[in-house]
Amino acid sequence: MSREVVVTAVFHPVPGKRDELETVLKSVIPDVHEEQGCLLYALHEAPGETLVLIERWESRELLAAHQRADAVARLNAEVVGLLQSAPEVVTMSALPCGDEAKGRL
Repeated sequence: MSREVVVTAVFHPVPGKRDELETVLKSVIPDVHEEQGCLLYALHEAPGETLVLIERWESRELLAAHQRADAVARLNAEVVGLLQSAPEVVTMSALPCGDEAKGRL
């Protein structure tokens, strides 16, 4: 298997739909936390009513399995009409340096 990956998924809600979007995102988190390979799946607020999921997965293969999971299918169905545009998803691999605990997410 490949090394760990970090993912950011940035969601820009339709004006007035931020709270509804937050509810939908929070509803899938417990299921995702139970998925094999999930090391971190945490929702954050950002400026402009933006919501950001920060994720960490054991491998690209397990991330791919997550992307096919029921929780993601449910999330994709429930965000219809709540987003200004498709989420901005970036998948990254760490380049650790310095202190091992502080040099990677």
